[in-house]
Amino acid sequence: MKVKTIIDEDIANYKKTSMFIATCHCNFKCCTDLGLDVCICQNSPIAKQKNINIADEEIVKRYMSNKLTHAIVFGGLEPMEQFDELLALVKAFREKTKDDIVIFTGFREDEIADKIEKLKPYCNIVVKFGRYVPGDTVHFDKVLGVNLANKEQYAIKIS
Repeated sequence: MKVKTIIDEDIANYKKTSMFIATCHCNFKCCTDLGLDVCICQNSPIAKQKNINIADEEIVKRYMSNKLTHAIVFGGLEPMEQFDELLALVKAFREKTKDDIVIFTGFREDEIADKIEKLKPYCNIVVKFGRYVPGDTVHFDKVLGVNLANKEQYAIKIS
């Protein structure tokens, strides 16, 4: 899979210690929908990093060798914009573990319903939906166990 970075132990994005995988693509829909400059996005610095190709098997091996992590989180840019790679890595993880897989997306449910259906056969998948809206009210999401930037964002366990 092409990634921007992997953080082996992350506690900021999910209630369990997780491997965080920053994906490579984003059309910055959150900013463009609001007519804002993309430089205000917290992910714009990540977008400038070079892409790294890492074999799915290597990512899974790296995760499985870490006794501190109990979930995998995809985020950083927009995981759904490289869905085929995401799905392949989900399949590879499911061959070795049933640990939670969390996918942060700025899309709304209706915009990616077809992709959600393809993920449902895999157990313990959580998806965080919704655009980032600057200056909105932060709220605690019970599914993720962390604060989200605004009330439009929410997570659902889809399987």
